[in-house]
Amino acid sequence: MRILGLIPARSGSKGIPGKNTKILNGKPLVQYTVESALAATSLTKVILSTDDPQYMDLGKSLGVEVPFQRPRELAQDHTPTLPVIQHALQYLHEQGEQFDAVCLLQLTTPFRPKGFIDRAIKKFEAGAYDALVSVLPVPDSYNPHWVFEERNGELELATGDSEIIPRRQDLPPAYHRDGSLYLTRTEVLLEQNSLYGQRLGFLESDPEWYVNIDTPADWEKAERMAQKIED
Repeated sequence: MRILGLIPARSGSKGIPGKNTKILNGKPLVQYTVESALAATSLTKVILSTDDPQYMDLGKSLGVEVPFQRPRELAQDHTPTLPVIQHALQYLHEQGEQFDAVCLLQLTTPFRPKGFIDRAIKKFEAGAYDALVSVLPVPDSYNPHWVFEERNGELELATGDSEIIPRRQDLPPAYHRDGSLYLTRTEVLLEQNSLYGQRLGFLESDPEWYVNIDTPADWEKAERMAQKIED
């Protein structure tokens, strides 16, 4: 199976200026994801998609391919992920390269245990899923069977159930996407305009390796984690 590893790196971060190239424990943030991607034996090709020439030069210096400069209209604050992936696939298709699936790896979740990407791809292929995402467990207090929605001034269970599950031990497992990895078949991306398709698999992440960097406080947490992980 030919799988494209895609690392999106948009310039113009507002929460942490220059976040993607900011030095985290001695390395630019982008380097953590690049190293994980290049170490994955199941990825056919790894590319960086960015609108910034400085990011392009940095990516090349780290050993990742940067085949194009992403159009500015696909690098805005509210640009969805899907058209960024579709642009990369279409560009490579015009160069004669075809892929069965895309593995999206976001820079803001920089830490991935060794072999994590390859394990995700192995499960993705074995399950014949349309897509697979990395997840973390939802805390019991936020389990959808214990979450209420306001409807006409009253609270109703978000699941639509009429009775609440009384015991924590009886709650079914629930997960949330952690943003570290998205794997999607090419036909789902291009023909269904979807990241998820109909059959969605998952791989549970290790919470000890998880941080999603959006704020200065997240960055401080990542600094502490990087020091621990690198030791």
